[in-house]
Amino acid sequence: MSEANPAGTEPHRLAVRVYYEDTDFSGFVYHASYLRFLERGRTELLRGLAGDQSELHREASGLVFVVRRMTLDFIRPARMDDQLTIVTRTQQLRGASMQLAQEVRRGDELLVAAEVTVACVRDGRAIRLPEVLRRLLTQGET
Repeated sequence: MSEANPAGTEPHRLAVRVYYEDTDFSGFVYHASYLRFLERGRTELLRGLAGDQSELHREASGLVFVVRRMTLDFIRPARMDDQLTIVTRTQQLRGASMQLAQEVRRGDELLVAAEVTVACVRDGRAIRLPEVLRRLLTQGET
């Protein structure tokens, strides 16, 4: 059974500054840097809901989250010193995975749109998302 995120739920937002190390020779953000920005957004979403991921890993006997699938749409480039916002929202929860919609924005301007499927894994095998985390994700306490 899949659960959709409730309408009206506030997405998680994370401010990110673009540094020189994030850019390529042209001065634009290198495409792989967006992956790091998006990872930070997902990490901070989980931290805001369930605390430190290393603590969650310990308490849940080795539970980890792995990216199973990711699609990215690069719409506009970001540049050094830009202040960006990483927007993360839960789209769908399944047994052992969650689908997230993420955006990289500069003010109101959409730069990158991403859909990410993250699987919950222990010892290399998919396991059901912990009920407490499932509840927090569907309540929209981001």
